[in-house]
Amino acid sequence: MNLPSDLFARVRFVLVGTSHPGNVGSAARAIKTMGFTRLALAARRCEPGEVARSLASGADDVLAARAEHASLAEALTDCVFCVAATARPREISAPVHDARSAALALAAAAAHGPVALVFGNETSGLANEEVRLCNAVAHIPANPAYSSLNLAAAVQVFAYEMRMALDCAIPQPAGDHDAPATRAEVEGLISQAERVLAAIGFFDPANPKRLLPRLRRLAARSRLEREEINILRGMLAHAAKAAQPGAEAGAAKPAPQD
Repeated sequence: MNLPSDLFARVRFVLVGTSHPGNVGSAARAIKTMGFTRLALAARRCEPGEVARSLASGADDVLAARAEHASLAEALTDCVFCVAATARPREISAPVHDARSAALALAAAAAHGPVALVFGNETSGLANEEVRLCNAVAHIPANPAYSSLNLAAAVQVFAYEMRMALDCAIPQPAGDHDAPATRAEVEGLISQAERVLAAIGFFDPANPKRLLPRLRRLAARSRLEREEINILRGMLAHAAKAAQPGAEAGAAKPAPQD
């Protein structure tokens, strides 16, 4: 059984492409007031110096312990569930939550490993390819006539909802048999699928259309488990082997099943 303090430590707040150091410091303060400590910066566009430390206002420890990543994909590598905070509708999108239901989903997933809330930069938010790296998207129900919200304020709202969700969460045993796949494991599956589907003529890399984004959406919606990833990768490996010139029909042996 996981203790609540363990669950709090598994929640990561990721800021992508942040351009103002004040927002970094204010975000550190926002999450610390709610009991969280994990702040990550991905592809930042500013140096969190004295301005950030000043606005952190007592959350210097969170700011100093922040993780730095070159990309969002790198920041989410070990996460089992990720939510993109965005107010903009997306043509190809993962399941949509409000801040409260997203927090409940993250709290449940935290029983199995690290989870992340992802926030875009101050001007354009998250790019579509960044949203596709996440399992779900979430928004803050705001005044439709004036929905503009400062980045740090949005972090504060989500941090509050996360605290409420975790305070009410019932810890769950996390067995290996149903452990969710990490972001890196899902990306490994997508990369293998891309290679195999190209090799058998189903996917044209020169004219990819929307196959890969839709596969990512399917994987995000399915909440794949680690064992399911292994089964699918085994199937792809056998399909690739069977498609090789000279392969005999039925020569590939089936993957072992439980």
